[in-house]
Amino acid sequence: MKIRNLLTVALYLILASTIEAVGQQVMPLYDGKIPNSIDKPDQERGTDRLTKVSRPTLTVFAPLNGKANGTAIIICPGGGYLALSIKTEGYDVAKKLDSLGITAFVLKYRLPSDSSMIDKSIGPLQDVQRAIMLVKMHAGEYHIDTAKIGIMGFSAGGHVASSAGTHFNRSFIDNPMGINLRPAFMILAYPVISFTDSIGFKISRNVLLGKNAGISQITFFSNELQVDKNTPPAFLIQAEDDELVSVKNSIVFYLALQKNKIPAGLHIFPKGKHAFVLEPAKSNWFSYCAQWLQENGWIKQ
Repeated sequence: MKIRNLLTVALYLILASTIEAVGQQVMPLYDGKIPNSIDKPDQERGTDRLTKVSRPTLTVFAPLNGKANGTAIIICPGGGYLALSIKTEGYDVAKKLDSLGITAFVLKYRLPSDSSMIDKSIGPLQDVQRAIMLVKMHAGEYHIDTAKIGIMGFSAGGHVASSAGTHFNRSFIDNPMGINLRPAFMILAYPVISFTDSIGFKISRNVLLGKNAGISQITFFSNELQVDKNTPPAFLIQAEDDELVSVKNSIVFYLALQKNKIPAGLHIFPKGKHAFVLEPAKSNWFSYCAQWLQENGWIKQ
C-alpha cells in the first residue's frame, strides 16, 4: 500500500511539473467529433517536435497576478505541414509573450493527411478558425479584450496564420453564434505565404494540396493574392539569407498590404537563415515584434 501511495504521489508531481513547464491549461479544440476527420487511432509522435497530429488542442499561457493586459495571441508553430515545432515556435514564444502581459494560446493544429482527413487542404484552416472562436468564447475567463486577439505564425504556421487573416469571411467550421473569425492583427515570422511556382514553398504546397493541385486551389491558398481592404494589420520578419522559404514571401505580402492601405511593418535581417538559427536574428527577432506591438497599441510601453 505504501509503495502504491508513493507511486501515486510521484506520478502527480511528474504531471504537475509537466503542466507547469508546458502551460497552464490544455483544452481540446473541439467537443465531440472533430470536423472533416476520419476515425482512426491517434498516431501522434514526439514531444518538442510533433508529427502525425490529428487531435488538435490549445495550450493556454495566462499572465499571473493580474498582469494580463487584455491582448491575446494565438501561436501557430511551423514545420512545413509535416511536423510542429511545438516547443521552440510554440511554448517558448508563449512564455515571451506572457512576460509582456499577453495571454498566449499555442495551437496544436492538425497536420494534413489523407488518412485522417476527408479534405486535408482545409484542416489547418478549420483549426485556426476554431481557435479564434474558442478564445473569443473564453475571453472573459482570461481577461481578454475580444478586439485584441491576434495571430502569430512561423514558417508553415505563418501560412496557417495568414490564411486566418485572409479567409475569415468564410467559415470552414460550424459557427452558429456568428462569431467574427477575423484576427485583430498578424505577426508572421519567416512565413510561407505563397504557393505560386515562382516563390512558393512547394514542400508545404504539396503536403497541404497534393502534387496535382489545380490553379484555383493554388491561387486560393496563395495568401498574397487574397489581401483586401479588410485584411488585418501585420508585421512580417524574416532573414534575407533564408534558404528554405524565399524572403520574397514576406515582401509580396507586405506589398499587397500596402496596396490595400493596410497598416503593416516589415523587418528583414541580412543574416539569420530559416528559423533564425544565426545572429543577429536569433537574439533580436522578438524585440522587433514587441516594438511593433507597442507602437500599435497592443501592449503598453
